Amino acid sequence: MAEFEVSKQNVFDDPAKRKVFWRSLWLQGCNTYARQQGLGFGTAMLPFLKMLYKDDPKGLSDAMMRHTELFNITPQCVTFVMGIVMAMEEEAVAKPEFDKSSISAIKIALMGPLSGIGDAVLWGSWRAIAIGIAISFSSQGSVLGPISFFVIFNVLAWAIRYFGYKIGYSSGMAFIEKATSTGLFENFTMAAKILGASVVGYMIASTVGLQTTLTFTMNDMTTALQADIFDKFMPSILPLVLCFGTYHFVKKGKSTPKILLGLILLAFAIALIEYIPFFQPVA
Repeated sequence: MAEFEVSKQNVFDDPAKRKVFWRSLWLQGCNTYARQQGLGFGTAMLPFLKMLYKDDPKGLSDAMMRHTELFNITPQCVTFVMGIVMAMEEEAVAKPEFDKSSISAIKIALMGPLSGIGDAVLWGSWRAIAIGIAISFSSQGSVLGPISFFVIFNVLAWAIRYFGYKIGYSSGMAFIEKATSTGLFENFTMAAKILGASVVGYMIASTVGLQTTLTFTMNDMTTALQADIFDKFMPSILPLVLCFGTYHFVKKGKSTPKILLGLILLAFAIALIEYIPFFQPVA
């Protein structure tokens, strides 16, 4: 695979490269089965490629073919790849012996690892954190609910876009080699998964309001099923059981309407058990 030199230029200093950054938001504007995000990637790269190959129509055509090939990645991570391939395109123009097929190879090689990290961090963990905070506000009737979700999620999403673009263009390959050799990607992904799982656990305990008022009377002593048994054994065990039960049906491929209908019927059944006097179990 061809090597390219580390760039010392700030990628945002060039107007054409700034356009590429903003056009990266269009990545999924034309998502097809044949090329997935390929057309969006090529559209974003077009201002830079026109500037770079302004006196070489054949070079521009070949570059556009390279950058409209099949491509798929977590959208927020795409700027890192764009930064790297822009530096490689500049190197290819400066050095005729540069292997241009390595540009496509780099794109393909980065799709999987960056998508794994991006999906785990943004969709698997950070979104759960933002939702948890937003729900806590929304449950109190506060307008900060949707606002907090929008702000919290996008702070990290835009940070990944911005710094990924700068790092990708200035020292992308060196960064990848260092992160891979030190295990940074694996450790960061694992930490994000643990944090996301913790937040989901907190959301179950704090937002799923399933309790029971059933009581049992034995030898003139009344025992509350919720306070005296469930809460002492494991607080919020009923919400946990409900969530795991729902997740089981999701994994089985049951549709959302059917699951919701089942939850509604379950709520009616619990109400009957709770409030019909002759159904109260008394020893």
